[in-house]
Amino acid sequence: MGDGRWSGDDEGWRVMGRRRTARWRRARVRRGHRSARARAAVVAALLLCTTAALPGRSALAAGTPTPYAFAPDARPITGATGATDAAARLTPGTTYKSSLPSGAKTHYRLDLEAPSDAYVSATAIPAPGTTLAASDGIKVTMQNADGDTCAFGTETFGMVHTPRPIAAWTAREVSSNRSRCESAGTYHVIVERIGTADSTTDAWGLELFVTSEPPLKKTGATSAPEAWDSASPEPLTGEEVRRDGGSGFASAVSVGQGVWNSDIEPGKTLFYKVPLDWGRQLYATAELGSSSSDGGSVSGALNLALYNPARGFVDEASISYNGSQKVADLDPLPPVAYENRYAIPKRIKAVRFAGSYYLVVHLAADVAERYGDGPLRLTLRVRVGGAAEAGPGYAGEPEPGGVFQVAEDDPWAAAGGGSGDGAGGGGDAAMTVLAVSGIGAGTLVLVVLGVWAVVARRRVGAW
Repeated sequence: MGDGRWSGDDEGWRVMGRRRTARWRRARVRRGHRSARARAAVVAALLLCTTAALPGRSALAAGTPTPYAFAPDARPITGATGATDAAARLTPGTTYKSSLPSGAKTHYRLDLEAPSDAYVSATAIPAPGTTLAASDGIKVTMQNADGDTCAFGTETFGMVHTPRPIAAWTAREVSSNRSRCESAGTYHVIVERIGTADSTTDAWGLELFVTSEPPLKKTGATSAPEAWDSASPEPLTGEEVRRDGGSGFASAVSVGQGVWNSDIEPGKTLFYKVPLDWGRQLYATAELGSSSSDGGSVSGALNLALYNPARGFVDEASISYNGSQKVADLDPLPPVAYENRYAIPKRIKAVRFAGSYYLVVHLAADVAERYGDGPLRLTLRVRVGGAAEAGPGYAGEPEPGGVFQVAEDDPWAAAGGGSGDGAGGGGDAAMTVLAVSGIGAGTLVLVVLGVWAVVARRRVGAW
């Protein structure tokens, strides 16, 4: 038979044997190709996992300045033109995305229970290219149902008056000196732009972050600590570690005690967060590296701002730049304590919660006019002093949950208070964990590839 099937004679057997041999060889080649493709897929997947496990550069690598990154779960909301019941309702524990027009106030509604304090942070995001003056900024006010002001906060662009995210906060605090804001009911949040009439009239982006803080189980001291170490420590030294910042509060990159570096382009803002437990004390500086060119002086080139876990403004430092290395350093702040809220200076009052404190670094767009669009080297030196203490004992849970405590899974939660410099103290331990994780993932790649190769060879030769 011509089709190679058995015909009962020797020639038929030989034809059938040759056909089977050809089919076996073709099948072997096909399985080899499939095995190679599968091995390549496994390699790619495992290398991706390894890259994610290793410390170093994040996905937010250097490049063209990116706009502010709103929280992924931010709810779109539109502010009302007046304080009416039709105003959009805010809920503690939630982040919102809105807009802030020029020359108008936007109103939102907040229904609160009696015992808890509530905070609203408003982050204004002007578009790149927006014309701004130093006095331009944002104001956020909390009022009760009768229109009485409970509190307000303002923040301006100041010395670094190029477009960048800035945040102001307000509060409804239950205390004896604010009796008109103690009762449960409806409160109104008013957000507005402040400054000159020469600013660009385009609407700004707006992110609202609402938090609530429960009362204490037991009333403690009602005055701020009088004595704390206000001396500036020696600048932190040691090996620098690459750590690229995030593009918003929600994407802020966690760092602990150590020396961290990144690249920053003119017009870009980087967000970092430092976990601080009760009793911890933060010192931070931002250093701008030297340039190979001499473009002259740029006023207000770099801004380093600090915000608390409720995204309330704490303090900032700004510097000019002339091509040589410059450092912006925050003034010393007291250890984190609940009683700091009773202090008079606002920067001390703001250090009232445990949790993640945000370091926000901005390089002015004006720097590009004299030093080009290329990135400059940014170095953050973060020192965490003091000793962790027990919390004040809340009679309930804050919203969102865990906002006023240090996350247990944060690798930098225990950083600080060490005897060494660099990424010393708890920072070394955290980096070791990350490094070991990376080595472990790399070892896993080799082991899995070896097993896969053996199995693949056996499968190819088994037919």
